Amino acid sequence: MTRSGANENPKMTSFISTRYLVIVWLALLTSIQTVAQSEPYAINTVAEGLDHPWSMVQLPSGDFLVTERTGELLLVTQDGLSQAIEGVPASYFAGQGGLLDVVLHPDFESNQLVYLSYAHGTPEANGTAIARAVLQGNRLQEAEQILLVDPLKATAQHYGGRLLFLPDNSLMVTVGEGFDYREAAQDVENEMGSVLRINDDGSIPADNPFSQAQSRRIWSYGHRNPQGLVVDPDSGIVYLHEHGPKGGDEINVILPGLNYGWPAITYGLDYNGAHVSPFTAAEGMEQPMRYWTPSIAPSSMVLYTGDAFPQWRGDLLVGTLVDNDVKRWDLEEGAVVGEASLFASLGERIREVYVGRDGQLYLLTDGENARLLRVDPQ
Repeated sequence: MTRSGANENPKMTSFISTRYLVIVWLALLTSIQTVAQSEPYAINTVAEGLDHPWSMVQLPSGDFLVTERTGELLLVTQDGLSQAIEGVPASYFAGQGGLLDVVLHPDFESNQLVYLSYAHGTPEANGTAIARAVLQGNRLQEAEQILLVDPLKATAQHYGGRLLFLPDNSLMVTVGEGFDYREAAQDVENEMGSVLRINDDGSIPADNPFSQAQSRRIWSYGHRNPQGLVVDPDSGIVYLHEHGPKGGDEINVILPGLNYGWPAITYGLDYNGAHVSPFTAAEGMEQPMRYWTPSIAPSSMVLYTGDAFPQWRGDLLVGTLVDNDVKRWDLEEGAVVGEASLFASLGERIREVYVGRDGQLYLLTDGENARLLRVDPQ
């Protein structure tokens, strides 16, 4: 009587052993790859139940001001508690309009000045406006409107509304072309479809590029609906992104007096599939650094300067409303040389990306029951 396996083919035994080792090796390799590709961050909820939030800013205390397009300005603590700020200017809430951006004056700790952009007016006559006020406790005091776009329009779309303080304390605001008024973006005596620049009190800087009366606040023109605006503190370069129609979202470096082409040139189609323009380039009109077709619907943008994620330092982080993620645009010598997707696992429209005073990265999701999220290193 032979022992079990005594008649086994040694070549077959060798094959089985080798196959087993290969399977184990592949399993280990898959495990190693999974660990190597795991996300380097954890996403934690700071506050929820927000109603169409649009923007946020962190106060020196660590608490946040959060705008809701419905017209509320909320004070939100790090514990997720919120209360409405009183004295907020009335806004026109319709379509894409409402209460939009919020920023602090660069000298906020001494003057307590808060700046808001919002849709102002009525269905028949409305436009992008800026107000400034003094924040005292849970109330805005001495609120005054320091800018109202000229002319007004009769649509509730394409307000732009992004605010940015430059190193010289002048203030930029993006202005959309009102959707039905797109040709106005090529008219430098019309402020729709432009980036405007004013002083912190609403007066007009003497070094703006246009001298004619109706153009003195215009910094650049030929824009559709720009909603991302950042400045690199080291180089002084100002980056702007804007929504195209059906495709043709753009990112540009913004310089004074330049024409960025909309609607005379574009890489996007109209929503019905027709060409907005047969041209993608023309003399005297700037080409985008990069464009996206199909649309990603870029909603906001920051230049990441924090320490939590050193591999992202110096890159642009852009929230998207179509791709439901944050795009990390790798910058090298002022040019976008690569792109990666972040936070896609959330599966939510990202309205705002923000780097806080504490160096932390924060996100605002979009919609009726939105959240304020904090991104922590894993």
